Amino acid sequence: MLGLTALLDQVETWILDVAASLWIYPAMFASAFIDGFFPPVPSESVLVTLVISAEATGVPWIWLIAPIAGVGAWLGDQVAYLIGRRFGTERIGMLRSARGRKAVSWARRALSRRGAVFIIAARYIPVGRVAVNMTAGAVGYPQRRFMTFSGIAAVLWVAYSTAIGLVAAEALGHDPLLAMVVGVVGGGVLGLLVDRVVQVFTPREEVLEEMREHAPLPTERTPAAEDAAR
Repeated sequence: MLGLTALLDQVETWILDVAASLWIYPAMFASAFIDGFFPPVPSESVLVTLVISAEATGVPWIWLIAPIAGVGAWLGDQVAYLIGRRFGTERIGMLRSARGRKAVSWARRALSRRGAVFIIAARYIPVGRVAVNMTAGAVGYPQRRFMTFSGIAAVLWVAYSTAIGLVAAEALGHDPLLAMVVGVVGGGVLGLLVDRVVQVFTPREEVLEEMREHAPLPTERTPAAEDAAR
């Protein structure tokens, strides 16, 4: 038990030392930028962790790290849009998987009916975000409108992540490492909730239509299809 405690203390010290380095600012930018078109990079977790560190120790500076994250996120979204416009979604490896195809189908429906709302909401859903942004480029969604709505999404995303970090730091300020873990997990759970809410408000008829569109042969609506769409 003492060994685990010592290890956790070392991890906490290392994280706080890294957060105090000037390199953390370009690292935050790179994380948010790459996350725009490569979802395995966890920019939300990085931002929440740095906000908690800032609240606990004073470094890094929140007023600098937050806008850096926002600019990086917005630019990453533009790259995703341009990739979709240049290559489409079928040539993107991570979007050819079963999960990726499902995300693209969802993105097409969303953009055709409620583009602005879904571009903003998708920022909180890692794979959904990339699918929506690349699909927006692939289907020719107006670029200026995309730039505007993705900018709004980036600002709200920074505010949301910062708020999670501040709440976790306030509640668990005596233990920065625990606050970081709680903040990161809490952010992930909220992202999943946003994903679920978006799915709930996507009409069931659209799901059935998409299933028929991608079926190998024309099919009539069956009880099995109805059950699959639930």
